[in-house]
Amino acid sequence: MADNNTIARPYAQAAFDVARETGALANWSESLQVAAALFGDGALAEYLGNPRLSEAKQLDFLAGLFEKAGATVFAGGNSKGTNFLKLLLEYDRADVLPEIAAHFEALKDALEHTIDVTVTSAAPLSDKDKEKYAAALEKRFGRKVEITTRIDENLIGGAVIRAGDVVIDGSLRARLESLANALVN
Repeated sequence: MADNNTIARPYAQAAFDVARETGALANWSESLQVAAALFGDGALAEYLGNPRLSEAKQLDFLAGLFEKAGATVFAGGNSKGTNFLKLLLEYDRADVLPEIAAHFEALKDALEHTIDVTVTSAAPLSDKDKEKYAAALEKRFGRKVEITTRIDENLIGGAVIRAGDVVIDGSLRARLESLANALVN
């Protein structure tokens, strides 16, 4: 059986193409993020797997849920969003919405020449530090950088930077572990 990422890619590409054609990238992105959050723990997919629920009832339920959650593309008023949901329900693929959302965001970031970066540090970063990180990372990746910060007191000092598949571990903890390994070997 194919994994969820393999299944999600063509759906994400189709959603991206529709969003781009209609000039609604931001709306689709936001709606897919809401859908990913709702389907994230598997409980909603399990509920929709009830054989007593017809596809029409599933669609009505999801449209109402998405409307309450602010996912405007899937709220029922958008025919392309409704058709996308129908397709996912018809082929029993609604549970891959988190992966679809992730692939959609990657496509959107590539189009907009941006990259999401998470900087994890031992203490909160000042605005000046964030600007320094952003400038250095924009130079390295050749893209606009969107920084999200996190705090992990176990790092002791320094920072761990994650940008897509790239991880730069400049934490004091990593340096100490490297030094310990060098001393042992």
